Amino acid sequence: MPDPAQALAVRRFGAFEINLQSGELRKNGIRLRLSGQPFQVLALLVEHAGEAVTREELQSKLWSADTFVDFDHGLNNAVARIREVLDDSSDKPRYVETIPRRGYRFIAPMTGVSPAIEITRPGNSGSSVLSAEKRLTFFRLMVLLGGVLALFSFAFMMYHNRNSVVIGPKQPAIKSLAVLPLKNLSGEPGQEYLADGMTEALIGRLSAIRDLRVISRTSVMSLKDTKLSAPDIAKTLRVDALVEGSVIREGGRIRVYAQLIRGATDEHFWSETYDRELGQALALESEVAQAIASRVQVTVTGEERQRLVAARHVAPEVYESYLKGQFAKGNSRADIERSMAFFEDAIHKDPTFAPAYLGVAAAYERFGTVFVGLPPQETRPKAVAAAQKALEFDPDLAEAHVLLGGIYQRQWRWSDAEFEYKRALQLKPNDAGAHVGLADWLMCQGRTDEALTRSMRARELDPIGVNGSHLGWIMFEARHYDDAIRELRSDLAVHPDSAMAHWFLGFVLIEDGRPAEAIPELEKTVSLMNRSSGAIGVLIRAYARAGRRADALRMLAELKKRLESEYVPAAAFVNAYLGLEDYDQTFMWLEKAYEEQSNILQFLRVPFFDPIRNDSRFKDLQRRVGLN
Repeated sequence: MPDPAQALAVRRFGAFEINLQSGELRKNGIRLRLSGQPFQVLALLVEHAGEAVTREELQSKLWSADTFVDFDHGLNNAVARIREVLDDSSDKPRYVETIPRRGYRFIAPMTGVSPAIEITRPGNSGSSVLSAEKRLTFFRLMVLLGGVLALFSFAFMMYHNRNSVVIGPKQPAIKSLAVLPLKNLSGEPGQEYLADGMTEALIGRLSAIRDLRVISRTSVMSLKDTKLSAPDIAKTLRVDALVEGSVIREGGRIRVYAQLIRGATDEHFWSETYDRELGQALALESEVAQAIASRVQVTVTGEERQRLVAARHVAPEVYESYLKGQFAKGNSRADIERSMAFFEDAIHKDPTFAPAYLGVAAAYERFGTVFVGLPPQETRPKAVAAAQKALEFDPDLAEAHVLLGGIYQRQWRWSDAEFEYKRALQLKPNDAGAHVGLADWLMCQGRTDEALTRSMRARELDPIGVNGSHLGWIMFEARHYDDAIRELRSDLAVHPDSAMAHWFLGFVLIEDGRPAEAIPELEKTVSLMNRSSGAIGVLIRAYARAGRRADALRMLAELKKRLESEYVPAAAFVNAYLGLEDYDQTFMWLEKAYEEQSNILQFLRVPFFDPIRNDSRFKDLQRRVGLN
């Protein structure tokens, strides 16, 4: 026999079904993500379908006096969330109608699961409405009476069996979580950077908690607009809980809705709405992060709590310029210059805003990559100066320490680099970038096992971002060629246009005695890197090792021709002459690499230097860069 309570609790409208008892909303049988106050608002409107429910009624029944936000913005956000889930519109509503200056009305035709209980809209028979209401009132009284009796029974059992009563299964502790990309509900695609910036900020703050494993930004951003369910996402990222929500900007105000979901069960166990002036965005980030830490009941030390709470006012125009620079797309020189212009604009408006200086430092570092290839002597001093300026205004900016660690490593300031990486990990134990940097540092020191362990920790924190390219390179340096090839090919199966994965795979295949297989990988790299000199140098090496000496010399001539009019990294010629087995020329270019503090000299333990490893000139070079 059907449970009458369940029958009354389930209502259907269109393709939707809402269970007022279990707190679930489904569409065509598939559960939708709606919980907390948005679900409670929808449930109350559904219970009074066809009737006007005033804002005062909603406030008195659903909003407590100690709420974090004012009622008006909280209700508006809840209704916006309902309409988002139902695919409804305020202009042409099919489900929730706004009654100006009064409240809301649920207007969709609706029936309960039980045909005996039918809620009719105005205009239908008044007697059937009255009959249904009487039955509903009687049922509620019976449920209330049953609840009172159950409470007395429970108290009686507790009195007699208080040492053996089990109230229910204890929920497993939350030790890991992922902050999914917050949705931009502003209605303007141009405001996407605001939602992305808020997502990154929450991840950054929560990453400071040592006892909580927090998935890095790169991995969660890859799941933006995903259709995967919460349990599937949690399984993919191997986390206990998820944070999801939305951001709405209205003029000079920003409103954030956030909720916590248990990954295994899809249970929504906390939600809240926050509303602030845009200038209070950093304080808002702090509030949300503190609330999440409190709800997952993770241990937070006094120092960690200080970093969670720390916030300052930032002018809206400063914050906007910074975020636009942070999320500018592309790796070309023009793309980097565009992002730097936004950071410099933020600094011009607020010379004390540390994250903008970090953005400038990172832009200078990107100028020195193989994609752009500007001289290190030109870019590194500017990057260091900007990063140090960022730390002057915010000494706890972990990302600035990571960036400095990377530069110091390439300048062979090994102890300084180690200090910066470890300081970053003190500030943010969950910073995957700091673990990756320290892994590279360990590998440069020849501490292979420690480097691999550190890399695997980075992958735990960023399972998508720390991909086969990084692990493949570390395994290559450790001379685990088969493992390296497997990692890199796995990465390319998912990201077929990853220039770094093709490039690293070319390195590995050459040293594994398969230069002919390396050639197509490196030709692809040259194409993806817009004929970068660094990529061409390794391709020359593959041609030479595969017996295609004429092709190698033709490409070498191209590099020499470029040298007449532009900067060409010394490393390109080092790789080329190693392949051609012209070791006198190799050492000549290694000296030039030493003069320019080339990136390649941090990798003197890498296998491709084996042909000259026993040469006295090479041992002297190792001594000079501190790797003897």
